[in-house]
Amino acid sequence: MKLLVLFITLITTVNALTFTVASYNVRNLFDMKYQGNEYKEFIPNTKKWNQTKLNKKVKNIIDVLSFKEFDIICLQEIESKQALKLLTNKLPKYKYSYFYKKPKSAIGLSIISKYPIINTKIISVQKYNPRSRDILKTTLLINNKKLIIFINHWRSKKASESTRVPYAIALMKHIKTLNSNDDYIILGDLNSNYNEYKTFKYIKKLNNTSNITAINQILNTTINNKLVSRDDILNYNQIVHYNLWLDKRRDLRYSYIFRGSKETPDNIIISKGLFDTQNISYINNSFDVLYSKKQSDHLLIFASFSTNQIYKQTKKVNKTKLYDIESLSNSKRLKNLAVIYQINQQSAILKAKGQQAIYLYKCAKGLKYLHTYDINIDKINRFYNLLEITNISNVKQIFTKKVNVDDYILDGNKIDIFNPKYQNEIVKNIKGIYKKRYLHFKYKNKNKKIRIYAKDKSILPKNNQSIIIHTGHISIYKSKVQITLHKKSDFSINTI
Repeated sequence: MKLLVLFITLITTVNALTFTVASYNVRNLFDMKYQGNEYKEFIPNTKKWNQTKLNKKVKNIIDVLSFKEFDIICLQEIESKQALKLLTNKLPKYKYSYFYKKPKSAIGLSIISKYPIINTKIISVQKYNPRSRDILKTTLLINNKKLIIFINHWRSKKASESTRVPYAIALMKHIKTLNSNDDYIILGDLNSNYNEYKTFKYIKKLNNTSNITAINQILNTTINNKLVSRDDILNYNQIVHYNLWLDKRRDLRYSYIFRGSKETPDNIIISKGLFDTQNISYINNSFDVLYSKKQSDHLLIFASFSTNQIYKQTKKVNKTKLYDIESLSNSKRLKNLAVIYQINQQSAILKAKGQQAIYLYKCAKGLKYLHTYDINIDKINRFYNLLEITNISNVKQIFTKKVNVDDYILDGNKIDIFNPKYQNEIVKNIKGIYKKRYLHFKYKNKNKKIRIYAKDKSILPKNNQSIIIHTGHISIYKSKVQITLHKKSDFSINTI
């Protein structure tokens, strides 16, 4: 009997097929045939776009697509079938391909695959809007199992959120016609961050939809302003989706950098069906980004799947570290937290030895400086990517003896303060010249500069003053690391 079970297990494992799906915005791959719809800078046989530049572009794309063994690749910003052939001719392992673009559009959508494409369908978004792009639905047969991939390229953020909402509405309308056990992926350049409902909220140019975003509230990657988690997705009775960016470490969540800000316009979003024990399953934690210097302005993203659930269940990642959690479904108990810096009566920085410091924002009332506590973390918030604890409970003071603050504060000369892992730490011994909102200093004999911020501008040093920071709060604003000064005593003038 044991041999029979082993034999069945081996047969199941051998028959199981693992494959990888990628999405890549190649940034305007145009051919050399004039069609009349080209962007001005890509009119063929001109100084801006010629055979030499096309050859270089194709080579770079081929290098990226060949960097790893991708089985299915979905491409955005391809001009034509001829442009796509420039790639497939050099990638013969992809036997199946499809190209589509809306009539009179400059660019379109493509898919190249090692597996048969058995059906395609165009989902119209706004038929009579010349700037709107349709969605390409492809159905593939993988190990005799069907997988649906919706390939997207939504309107850019030159336009407001209301221009992206129709894409999500069209998608959801179609998804509601699918069978409940259908496996599908939504991917492409959505021009939306995975947490767009937070990042666009205070940008008037974008937020013309009363805080409703296409990617979050309409595609239901959030429910009640909380991102749908991998662990909870099967508990919802409604159609919800999981964004694979949540499988990536926070400081590595980006596929595009705009004016120094790390963003996630490229997304792979998956259905409930890819978490059940039937047909095709997502391989947990397989989502990744290809950080290659040869890429376009976008990075390639990818994830792996299996035709057997035996591959689905991988070792569960410990998500108790607050900096790895997007939102809390249950309270987290943290122990031995010392109050190492008091901003005011309501806010403070706390830290346990050997752990990353945390920022209690307007919920630290009653906590005493240099005293140690066990607390429940009930709510977290991210303000422009800075993690803030906004609600705590069950506070228990565990030591009456005050701690030595020097055991908790970091020496700014010995660490790379630009590393996101030092977010919310308190640092000392950073010497430099304050000039036009930046501190100019040296780290490992290299010239560096970091923004200095203070809510109370009157405490800031004068221009060109030499200063020493004694208790600087390393914070983040719009993905950029800065030092926040809360008090005049956080620094002194260097007279040496």
